[in-house]
Amino acid sequence: MVPLKPKVYIDGKEGTTGLQIYDRLAARDDIALLLIDEEKRKDPAERKKLINAADLVFLCLPDAAAAEAAAMAENPATRIIDASTAHRTAPGWTYGFAELGTAQRAAIARSGRVANPGCHATGFLSTAAPLVRLGILPRDYPVTVYSLTGYSGGGKKMIAQYEAAGRGAELDAPRIYGLNLRHKHLREMQAVAGLTDPPVFNPVVDDYYKGMATTLLLHNRLLQGTPSAADIREALAEFYRGQALVKVAPFGENEPLLAANALAGRDILEITVCGHADQTMVTARFDNLGKGASGAAVQNMNIMLGFEETAGLTL
Repeated sequence: MVPLKPKVYIDGKEGTTGLQIYDRLAARDDIALLLIDEEKRKDPAERKKLINAADLVFLCLPDAAAAEAAAMAENPATRIIDASTAHRTAPGWTYGFAELGTAQRAAIARSGRVANPGCHATGFLSTAAPLVRLGILPRDYPVTVYSLTGYSGGGKKMIAQYEAAGRGAELDAPRIYGLNLRHKHLREMQAVAGLTDPPVFNPVVDDYYKGMATTLLLHNRLLQGTPSAADIREALAEFYRGQALVKVAPFGENEPLLAANALAGRDILEITVCGHADQTMVTARFDNLGKGASGAAVQNMNIMLGFEETAGLTL
């Protein structure tokens, strides 16, 4: 049974994701935020005390530290949302992408351990996973995807690099990374989408603070039923019908250009489908710190604690 005013603790509040979660929760009067004394924020004993005193804990930590923190939870009533990659495909953890189906949302609601999706993975799964589940995208399709992100996705170190006076000219242009094709989000991208092989994934970071555009490129002749781009748009629109935080833009009414930062500052995700009878481009745009991280974490908390799903979020 959820308490009338659940106690919530953010372990790692000083990081980018933790601060964004705190900003979304600080003004709410339906939860009680547990705050650690500044001088004790790295004290394992104090952190463990707060973790076990909380009804719900956000872990906003590097992977190894998140795994250690999860192991500190000895109170069976303490529920955890992990924002790191440590548990996204781990047994016993629920993947926190509610829009992937009613069963997924129900699993999040009753789970004691929820893994928040990665930002690039969110964009990819918002398009690829429904198409696989609808039988349009074959599980063995040779998937190719690229994803543009603002520099805030790299955390405090990258933010400081981009915002430093006298920075190098190379930061003025988009930069391709993950060149070994083994990006840390690939495991969840493949597993949650249900693909037999990981996609070829090309992430790109650019000189703007936040916002993301993740694009799936498809040859329609290789899809089940050889649908047109317009057919794919209709299928996705029906899949997401009634969702508050994921929308599908009308087909044929798109801007000539798609800006990756168009939804910065909001907690929604919008899918745009472009193309024709032979080829399709499906792009998910969202805030990498919103639906791509902290906004999604708060959405998962709302579901787990029985609040309105969009409480504290910016639509």
